[in-house]
Parts: sequence; structure tokens; C-alpha cells
Amino acid sequence: MTAQNPPHVTKFQIPIPKTLTLEESRAFLTVLLNKLLLGSSIRTAFPVLISETLNSQTETLQFESVDVTEDERIVLEKLSLPSVLSGICAVLDHKSSALSAIIDAVAALSCEASGADVAAFNSIDSGDGFTAKEEIGVAGDLKVLLNGSKLVGKMKSEDILEIPKINGKLREVVKSVHLSTRVELNSSVKVGISGTAKVVGANVLALAAAIHNLGESSLYRAKMNLNSINSDGLRSLFEKDCSSGDNLRKTYKLVLDANFEEDYVKFLHEANVLLGMVWKIVTWEAVLAFVALEGGELLGEKVNGGDVVVDKKSEKKKKKAVLGKGTGVIVQLIKDRLQSKSLGILEKWSEDLFSFFDPRDPEFDGLLTKIREIVESNESRRLPKLPKGTRDFAKEQMAVREKAFSIITEVFKRHGAMALDTPVFEMRETLMGKYGEDSKLIYDLADQIKLNHRLLLDGMLEICGVPSEKFRTICSSIDKLDKQSFEQIKKEMVEEKGLSVETADRIGTFVKERGSPLVLLSKLRQEGSLFLENSSAKLALDDLEILFQALEKSKCIDKVVFDLSLARGLDYYTGVIFEAVFKGATQIIRATETQVLVGLLGDKLPLAAELVSELWNAKVKAEYMVHKKVMKLIDRARESKIPWMVIVGERELNEGIVKLKNIDTTQEEVISRSNFVEEIQRRLNQ
Repeated sequence: MTAQNPPHVTKFQIPIPKTLTLEESRAFLTVLLNKLLLGSSIRTAFPVLISETLNSQTETLQFESVDVTEDERIVLEKLSLPSVLSGICAVLDHKSSALSAIIDAVAALSCEASGADVAAFNSIDSGDGFTAKEEIGVAGDLKVLLNGSKLVGKMKSEDILEIPKINGKLREVVKSVHLSTRVELNSSVKVGISGTAKVVGANVLALAAAIHNLGESSLYRAKMNLNSINSDGLRSLFEKDCSSGDNLRKTYKLVLDANFEEDYVKFLHEANVLLGMVWKIVTWEAVLAFVALEGGELLGEKVNGGDVVVDKKSEKKKKKAVLGKGTGVIVQLIKDRLQSKSLGILEKWSEDLFSFFDPRDPEFDGLLTKIREIVESNESRRLPKLPKGTRDFAKEQMAVREKAFSIITEVFKRHGAMALDTPVFEMRETLMGKYGEDSKLIYDLADQIKLNHRLLLDGMLEICGVPSEKFRTICSSIDKLDKQSFEQIKKEMVEEKGLSVETADRIGTFVKERGSPLVLLSKLRQEGSLFLENSSAKLALDDLEILFQALEKSKCIDKVVFDLSLARGLDYYTGVIFEAVFKGATQIIRATETQVLVGLLGDKLPLAAELVSELWNAKVKAEYMVHKKVMKLIDRARESKIPWMVIVGERELNEGIVKLKNIDTTQEEVISRSNFVEEIQRRLNQ
């Protein structure tokens, strides 16, 4: 037997691109080590060498040439570049995910520092399903963070209003980068980079664009915060340390150029540089927002060598103001961080605060966790979103609705009506097919009934020259005449729905007609009327004549107005259409039917429960409240328009009495605790 020849070996050095930072180089080697361990035929000595290098504390990573077989050389060369790409992507994934989680809280601080108008955050979700999901999520988180804030105000700024859109876009692309990065990191050994590079290029390009936009937006808010602070020292630090808009754009251009040249290593490196630059900008925004909110109180006296000055009057106002429930927690975390450190000169203080917003800082994860807890645990995050066309009703509105529907139900039942319930939601094809997206079902409740006939409408539109295929959409426009002027409706019919000006004007001559049913009916049926020449209109007039005669015999025709502007776009309206409108006198609206408020002074919850239970057992509508201040109890009764109040304090408790207060007259009288229920019933019956 002949001895087997030893494998041929050559010298090989792991190629670490010179453009990489130490962080990027370590990420590259970590991914390469993982790929080798997942399934390559490399000898164990080589992974050990990489592991030892990673564990070293040197500022640079450098390998000596090592002996490898030809097969090992091929594997290493093919794995090196994909590992570089995946490694830098892992860095981008981690840092951008952390940035995406922190930016909403920072932006919320700026909203308070600038006194910005944030009301627009409430209307971002249109409910029609076409609003960006992440944009809605950002707006929701901002509302949670700013909930209860007395600092947001009336200052309008496009850079504030664009926060949900810009931050939401970053959320969206960060998720894409995270998904593709996880796939690459967890995959087995792959040969070639074609697919990897293309996927990486597309996702990171979108990430770079989102990061650049965020940087410009955050930089504007940082400058806005700085302008509210009288501090030459901070301004000097900011101008020296924070990137300018020009530098931000130049770095973004380097990213785009490298991608265009398909130099993917440089492309990812420059994207990481851009991300670091924007991280610094966002951190400056946070620091300056904090100083604008709390600097005069906390830092003005404690930072040696600093010149943080806050006007005394504005400082007094800010002490009275209230931060949002979420932003208040974040500000307190920053205060705790500063107070636990030794405060030196301004530069040292700012360095310490900057480290708090560094993902590598041990306390950063705690900050991130606290922010997540705020936005995820707040009750408002669990409120259902309202679909378009639906709404919530306040307590006063519900009281009116219940009263109105009770009247309607009673009248209907008196005339032999039977109950019929319909689904809360219709099939989409039914709604879209019947009246399109531009129409609304609207009903108002009233002491007067406005009445029209669908066939009369169709005849009128035909007489005016409206094509039959546009009947439905033009009816929807006409139906808005109780809320808009005819000129507004005319503009809609002409510019949006394609009618000629002449046709729209002819419609205007008819829809302005309204009045007494029999009088207007007579006018429409007079000799020469175009309505008599149209079959649909003539049939409708015959139906209406019978109805009006019946209403006259019933002595209720004076409650009806014949109104040619009353329209509906739905095809299933084929006959008489009517609308009821309330015209009753102004009344005091109570959201609750509570008759008595039992008010207990001090900590007497068991006694409150005992007293109110006696009233409930006697069928008296009552509620209770416990507070140390009697005016808080009285204010509650006034706000809820509760007519009577029972007040019990220490003296009343010791003497076996209660005070009975008439909220309207403010008169009080003392009655026995033993028969207070009977006394209250007697007054309620009066």
C-alpha cells in the first residue's frame, strides 16, 4: 500500500475591509464564525482562531496568514463577503430597532417643549382602511405619552404634524430589515452573494431614506428646542457636536452613490454612518427638550461652568404646568440619572446624559422597557378604533338619543308598529353598489317631518338632463343641502361629478322649493308643469296627494314640510322618504338620572356603601363619593346636575344626623340618620 499524499495548503488571510469600523468588523467575524459552525468543512482550528480574536480587547482586528487547504480557501472566500453584508446588516437592525422604539418619546418631549398643537394626531386614522398602519400606531403612542399634558398648546408646525408619517415609515422599513436580516443570519452556508446583496440593497436603501428623513425632522425640532433656551454653552456644544443639515445630506448621498455603484460593503458602511449621525441628532433633540422643560429648575444651579438660564416668569409658568403621563415618567428617569451621577462642568454633564440614550449603555434597556410599558399598558391603547361612518357618543349625547328614541318608539307602538332590527354592518358590495363612497346615511330627530318622494327626485333629475347613471351620486350631493349652500353643492356636481353648469342650475331651481305639502303639491301639478309630463314624477305626485289628504284628515299635516331637497342615494329608497328634526325648546341635558349624591368627608367608604345601599333598596337612583374636601363633593353634584346631596362628616356621624342639600337652591337642612331615606323620598315625590 502507498501512503496517502498530504493535502496541499496555501496561505490565507481573512479579508477585513479597511472601511469597516471596529463594531462592523466584529459583527462580520461573528457572522462568519456562525456560518462556519453551521455546516462547513473547515477544521476546528480556524473557528477557534476567530473566537480568540473576537475575545481580544484590541482596538483593531487583524489576522496573520494561516495555512488552509484548497477546499477551505474556497469556502472562506465565498463566505467572507456575505458575512460582511450580514454582519453590518445585523448592526443596522439592532441600532435602527432601538432608534425606532425611542423616537416617539423624544418627539413627544419636543411637542411639550415647544407648546405644539397636537390635535391633528387625533384625526390621522380616517377609519377607511387606507391610512398607513404604522403612522396610526405612532399617532396613538404620541397621544398616550402626552395624555394629560398641559404644555402642548396652539403652536402649529408642519415638522410636528409630520412626526407620525416620518416615524411610522421608519417603523415599517425597520421591520423589513429585521426580517431579512434574521433570515440571513439563521440560514445555513450559502455560496455566492447575488440574492443576498439584492435583498439587502433594497431593504437598506429604504431604511437609509427613512433615517435621512427622520434626521432632518429631528434636527429641526432640536434647533427649535435650543432656541427656547438661553445658553451659549449648550449652543456651542450643539453646533460643534451635532451634524448639520448639509452633512446629513452629504452622508446620505454617499449611501446612494455606493448603492448605485453596487459597492455593497461601502453602501452598508455608509448607511451605518448615517444611522449613527441621526442617532446623535435624536439624542440632541432629547437633551435640549429636557433642558427646555426642566433645565432651569434642575440644572441652572447644579452645572458648574454652565450658563443655562431660564426666564423667571416662564419658569414659574412651567412649574405650574403638567407634563403628560408618559413624558412625565421619562423626564423623571432622566432626573434620576443625573442626580445619581456627579455633576461637573457642562460638557461632562451632557456626555453623561448622551450615554443614557446610547444603546450600549447598561441603563438604556431600562429606558426602552419603561417606554414600552407606558405605550402598551395605557388603557387608551385598548380602546377600539371606530370604522368610518360610526362614532362614539358622549354621555350628554346619549341622554338626548335615549330620550328621542323613547318618544319615537312610544309613538310608533301607539300606531301599531312592530319592531324590526337590522344588522349593524352591511355587506360591502351592498353599500358600495347602492350609493357609492361619496354618500352618507344621515338621520336627524325632530318635532317636524321633512318629506319627499324618490320617484319625484328621479323625475326631477331626468327633467333637468341628468344621465340616469348619475342619479344616485347627484342625489347624494343634493342631500347635503341642509349642511352646505347650493353654491358648494353646485361646485361638487360640476367639478367632481361631471354635470354641466346649465344642468346644475336647473336642479337648483327645483331643490330650493319647500313649504306646505298641499300648496307645493298644487304648484307642481299646475297646468304646463314638466312634472306632469314625466311618468315617474306624475306617479309620485299621485302617491303624495293620497298621503297629504290622509295627513290633513289626521290633523297633523301642519307637522310636515314638503321639501324637494330631501334626497337619498340608496337604490332601495323607492317611495316616500322622510326625515325628522327636533325643534323643541332648549332643555337642561343630564347624562345621568341620579337623584341623590351621597357625599362622605374623609375616609369612610364602608359608611358610604351602607347609606347608598339603603337608597338603592328604596328604588332611589343614587351614587356616592368620598373626599376630604366638601367643595369637591358639591362640584361633582353640580357638574352631573344631581338635584339632591347627602353630606356626612365627623360631626354628623357622631350626632346621628345627615345634611340634606338642595343643589339648585343651595339650601341645607339637618335630618335624622334613621329616617333620611323617607325624607328624601318625600322631597323627590314633591
